[in-house]
Amino acid sequence: MILWQTIAVAFAMFSAVPVPQPVWNEKNMKYALCAFPLVGLVCALAWWAWATLAQVWAMPSLLRAAGLCIIPILVTGGIHLDGYADTCDAMASCSSRERKQEILKDPHCGAFALIRVCVYFIAYLGLSSAVIYSFSSVICIGLGFLLERSLSGLAVAWFPLAKNTGLAHTFATAADQRTVRRFLLFFSVFLAAGMILAGGLYGVAMVLAAGLVFGRYYQMALAQFGGISGDLAGWFLQKAEIWMLGAFVICQMLEEKVL
Repeated sequence: MILWQTIAVAFAMFSAVPVPQPVWNEKNMKYALCAFPLVGLVCALAWWAWATLAQVWAMPSLLRAAGLCIIPILVTGGIHLDGYADTCDAMASCSSRERKQEILKDPHCGAFALIRVCVYFIAYLGLSSAVIYSFSSVICIGLGFLLERSLSGLAVAWFPLAKNTGLAHTFATAADQRTVRRFLLFFSVFLAAGMILAGGLYGVAMVLAAGLVFGRYYQMALAQFGGISGDLAGWFLQKAEIWMLGAFVICQMLEEKVL
C-alpha cells in the first residue's frame, strides 16, 4: 500500500497523469523522490508510441517532430517548464539574490521568460525533426527522460536548498536523504550505462551532456540563488532534456558526414 502511495505522490506532483490523490504523510513522502523517474518512463513510452505511429503512417516530419516536442509537456502538465520560465526570468534580471527569489515567487510571466520558452520550443522542434527513428534513438532518448529525473531527485536530496519553504524543501526534508541519494545515484549510473550500451557514442554524448548540465546546475544555483528550489529543479530538467537531445542529434549528423 505504501509503495503505491509513494508512486502516486510522485505522479500527482510531477505529472498530469490521473492518479489517486493520497494524503501526503511521513511514510509515503519518505521515498517519493525515488519514484520520480517513473514519470520519465511514461514520457519514454509515449515518445516511443508516437515515433512508431509516425513511422508506420509515414507522417510528415514536422508533424512527427511536433508530437515528440509536446509529449513531455502533456505528460508533466508543464510543471518543469514553469520552473524553467521563472528561473530564466530571474537569471535575466541580473539582480541580487533576494530580488531573484522574489521574481521566482512572482506569478506573472516576464518578457525574458516568454522569449526563452519560445526559443526553447523552436530548438526542441528542430532537434526532434532531425532525429532518425532507430533502436538507438528509442532507447537513448527514452532512458534520457528517466536519467534527467533521477539526477533532479538526487539534487533535491543532496544540494543545498535556497530557502526553508517551497516544493524542493518539502520533498527534501520529508525524504530519507541518505537512502534516496544512494538509490538515485546508483540508478543514474545504471541508466547512463544502459544508454552507453544501447547507443555507443550517442549514449556517451548524452550522458556527458547531462553531466555538464548537472554541474552547471549546482554552480549556478549556489552562485545566483544560494541553493536550489523547485523552480531551479524545473530549469535543470528542461535544460538536461534539450541538451541530451542536442547531443544525440549532433552525433547523428557527424556520423552521416563521416559515412
